[in-house]
Amino acid sequence: MRVKIENLTKKFGDVTAVDNFTMTFEDGELVVLLGPSGCGKSTMLNMLSGILPVTSGKIFFDGDDVTDLPPQDRGIGICFQNYALYPHMTVLENIAFPLEIKKINKKERNEQAKKMAQLVHIENYLNRKPRELSGGQQQRVAIARALIKNPRLLLLDEPLSNLDARLRLEMREEIRRIQQETGVTTIFVTHDQEEAMSISDKIVLMKDGKLQQLDSPQELYDDPHNEFVASFLGNPPINKLNGVINQDGNFVLETGDVIKINNPQAKVGEKVVLGIRPEAIMLNQNEHDMTATIVQRYTMGKEELAFVKVGNSEIRVYLSNDYTYKVGEQVNIKLRNKGIFLFDQQTGARI
Repeated sequence: MRVKIENLTKKFGDVTAVDNFTMTFEDGELVVLLGPSGCGKSTMLNMLSGILPVTSGKIFFDGDDVTDLPPQDRGIGICFQNYALYPHMTVLENIAFPLEIKKINKKERNEQAKKMAQLVHIENYLNRKPRELSGGQQQRVAIARALIKNPRLLLLDEPLSNLDARLRLEMREEIRRIQQETGVTTIFVTHDQEEAMSISDKIVLMKDGKLQQLDSPQELYDDPHNEFVASFLGNPPINKLNGVINQDGNFVLETGDVIKINNPQAKVGEKVVLGIRPEAIMLNQNEHDMTATIVQRYTMGKEELAFVKVGNSEIRVYLSNDYTYKVGEQVNIKLRNKGIFLFDQQTGARI
């Protein structure tokens, strides 16, 4: 199902939780609403579901205006953070319950529930109660219950936040598999950027109720529209240095150190923020743009990183396994073309 929203706004008194959103989600896409806590992503989901009325704007499902329709008439399936399973029912009964509400006979609803259980890989737990299941198994039951209604739109609100790290990884892969097998248009809310990057076709990045950027995960990372987008995506986070542009078009730190950049849009004397992805920095090059000193190094699994001091600032860089770097050692630095951005210091807009 194709979902279109036009000028969608939600206010709670004087607080604007969602501010004038216009966008389209294509049929069969998995779209993630991403952003920090309080940015309005769950509010957006609740308006799409019909749980919250809109303050202004329109919502269209396949061209039909559903702005004022109640949730039960929208053809949606929804799965919340707390799963909301019925403790006195078995897994089979929980999955089949939406069909029981629709007065579908027991034999048919149980057959459909068993098919859904197979889809989410819990067919061996049909006679158990929720308390006898792990968190990941409970999540699968909740997803199966949402899907048994054959929804046109599946809404998932922080569905993995109660799981441990390893189980979160497993379940996000499962959600992607299930979504691709069913082809249902899915909107997934999370504050976890790694989760969003790994699971989505598109990401809607939000801040303070406003749209920051709507794009594919890779486009958001490679071509951020503003400083917030560049800062929010990336682990380890992007390095940011304050400075000005000199007459040669290069970046000058407050200490007077010069970093060569290639950005013809920058104006002489303009106060800017230079954003540098850690992977955009090459160390120990014969041809180098500047020198730096290693002040700290640490290991993150297979990757080794370091903080190096440039002027008065410390920035993160990846270390090569081909060379042993020591704390206090001076190194040469050269920047790659990719992963280097300039932002206006006042507005945060990309230059």
